[in-house]
Formats: sequence, C-alpha cells, structure tokens
Amino acid sequence: MILSGKAILDGVKNKKIVIDPFYPDRLGPNSYNLTLHDELAVYEQEMLDMKEPLSLRRFKIPAEGFVLEPNKLYLGRTAEYTETRGYVPMLEGRSSVGRLGLSVHITAGFGDVGFRGYWTLEIFALQPIRVYAGVEICQVFYHEIAGDYTEYNSKKYQDNRDLQPSLIHQDFLKPVPTPL
Repeated sequence: MILSGKAILDGVKNKKIVIDPFYPDRLGPNSYNLTLHDELAVYEQEMLDMKEPLSLRRFKIPAEGFVLEPNKLYLGRTAEYTETRGYVPMLEGRSSVGRLGLSVHITAGFGDVGFRGYWTLEIFALQPIRVYAGVEICQVFYHEIAGDYTEYNSKKYQDNRDLQPSLIHQDFLKPVPTPL
C-alpha cells in the first residue's frame, strides 16, 4: 500500500520519514517532490567496465542552467537528505519532467527500508534540454512493508553525503555464494 500525502506528513512528524529540508508545499496527494542539487557528474571513462572503479568529472550547474546532451548519462543527486524507517521508499520522475524526454532514474528508483542519504539520480535526456539546480525533478513515495525485515545497511551506499558512481566493482570482490 502506498502512503497518502497525509500519512507521509505523519511519518515526518513521528520521525519514521526524514526529508531535510522539508517544505509542506512540495507534498502531494501520495508523494513528495525532491529537487536537483547544483552539481552533476559524468564518467571520465568512455567505456565502462563493471569490474573496475570508475572516476567522475564533476561540474556545477550555473544559474543560467546547463544543457544536457542526448544519449549521455549524467549523475546528479537530490538536494534533500532522506531517511526511512518502516517504509520502502521509491523514486519516480515527475510527469512534467518526463514529458520533456528527461529520465531521472534509469533503473534505480527502488529504495530499501532503512535507507539514509541523498538519492543519486541517473539522468538521461532524449534530446537537448536545459536543466536548473533546485528544480523539482522527481518525487519520492512510500510503501508499507509486511512481515519481518532487516533494515538496509549497505557499506556501498548507506549514509552517503554526495552523488555516487556505481560501486558494482565491489561485488566482484565477494566470495561466490553457496545456494540454499
């Protein structure tokens, strides 16, 4: 079940949901609008290798905006820090942004119960588009979770304070699991 806007507000008040900063006018009927931070990044490597650490070239979005090129992946992040206790957070682009051909998450819109940090956005444009820091670019919504659960505690992404490149290369360092 998805939380209503009023239930999200109750979650903020009882600290099961943290959105910082929180502005009541960004609360919708069943979601909360998050904004684009003022920094973007692109991978420095032309060819990305999952087994290798990747480096980023970072840049600020100027006041006059920044034109995203089509068919190029940009990483950004939300300006808001979030925490979730007892709910599963999910992220979607706003329809107003999608109607401009801008995707704000390629496949990573699913959060985990217990997540703490900023949301890294995988931004992809279908055609050139000028973006601005502070624009309400996406929305977070929350599902109730049923049954016992363990809160998310990834050493890769938990408690992040910045946009993050993929850290999938760390998965190749793990021992091969034994099936049940």
